[in-house]
Amino acid sequence: MRAGSCWAPRSTCRWTSPRTSCSSYATRCWPRRILCHWLSMSTMLRSSPHWGGRWSHRRWRRRRSSTSFTSHRLSSRYLASGSGDTTVHFWDLSTETPHFTCQGHRHWVLSISWSPDGKRLASGCKNGQILLWDPNTGKQVGRTLAGHSKWITGLSWEPLHMNPECRYVASSSKDGSVRVWDTTSGRCERILTGHTQSVTCVRWGGDGLLYSASQDRTIKVWRAHDGVLCRTLQGHGHWVNTMALSTDYALRTGAFEPAEASVNPQDLQGSLQELKERALSRYNFVRGQGPERLVSGSDDFTLFLWCPAEDKKPLARMTGHQALINQVLFSPDSRVVASASFDKSIKLWDGRTGKYLASLRGHVAAVYQIAWSADSRLLVSGSSDSTLKVWDVKAQKLATDLPGHADEVYAVDWSPDGQRVASGGKDKCLRIWRR
Repeated sequence: MRAGSCWAPRSTCRWTSPRTSCSSYATRCWPRRILCHWLSMSTMLRSSPHWGGRWSHRRWRRRRSSTSFTSHRLSSRYLASGSGDTTVHFWDLSTETPHFTCQGHRHWVLSISWSPDGKRLASGCKNGQILLWDPNTGKQVGRTLAGHSKWITGLSWEPLHMNPECRYVASSSKDGSVRVWDTTSGRCERILTGHTQSVTCVRWGGDGLLYSASQDRTIKVWRAHDGVLCRTLQGHGHWVNTMALSTDYALRTGAFEPAEASVNPQDLQGSLQELKERALSRYNFVRGQGPERLVSGSDDFTLFLWCPAEDKKPLARMTGHQALINQVLFSPDSRVVASASFDKSIKLWDGRTGKYLASLRGHVAAVYQIAWSADSRLLVSGSSDSTLKVWDVKAQKLATDLPGHADEVYAVDWSPDGQRVASGGKDKCLRIWRR
């Protein structure tokens, strides 16, 4: 399993770390799915960060099994991780100590996702159950969400600007279905069926649409409020492993503005209506005049760029990788798409046209996961070669190499405040990187 971290550079100080946000799912029998999420964010660096000097890291080792997912909270004060030892851990990044160990799952934790307001964490496991956790107490919140007959492959919350109460979460499963859950009542509101094989990932878009990718080689677009199938996107010749929206970063961070974050992480302040308006403003700024774009990656070595709200035909077919695609990710400003592959490379593409821009080479084994800095200038990657690498996107070259793990790195995430990077992997260690 894997771990990751997610960060964003701060505006007044030098870089401290890369981000771990996991959301990449692959469909093999071995652990290719990685989830990492930061619980909070602080400030991002507006000018190009200086990468001279030495990165330091802190190692936490309390797990009996490899870490599969890590994720930062919005305030960047807490980090969550899920593991094959059936537990979910909350870590306090201010004191760099374990915060809570959450027990309740009876099988491997395969997916975790923070609510957009940072007040709850959802975790899904191999026996098909979803649990909700309170990061302030480490206790389970509400009922166990049970209904899937096979393991959970992805989780995605309703965006903050659509519902500031953060009440609904969507889950995808190996059983071929997508379910929408009411986390307040603990009931399944809708079951979306239509895929003929495992659903590998799910995304809740900012325009009221749900997107699901599957091993049946298709991506389906659903209306979130009533579950009606809008269209099916076809074109891939093999399993669709991963997909990303051009607005993913804005949806994930909600009302949090990295440029206004403080050195000491603070929770979001304001009424629900104020948070909703701030989140909507940030979303509209990133989306621009047109609808959301979606990029998908597959075992057929290709990527497709789509405008799924308007057309079922792809905007571009992006070729060049020599092995299957593990993860695709839009930069926070939506201008660049990065793709990680088993061919040991990361490729950069134009986020609007799909045009090839560059290849980042340096890893000597498969690249499992990537994460962007909040200012879209840096990219961190985790690999089977046991290293993390930080890349300067503008210069299109390696900025720094981060060795330290003893085995494969499964997940990485960049904290929204840009102060740290989290990574986890097969060596059962969760490492926090800062500079």
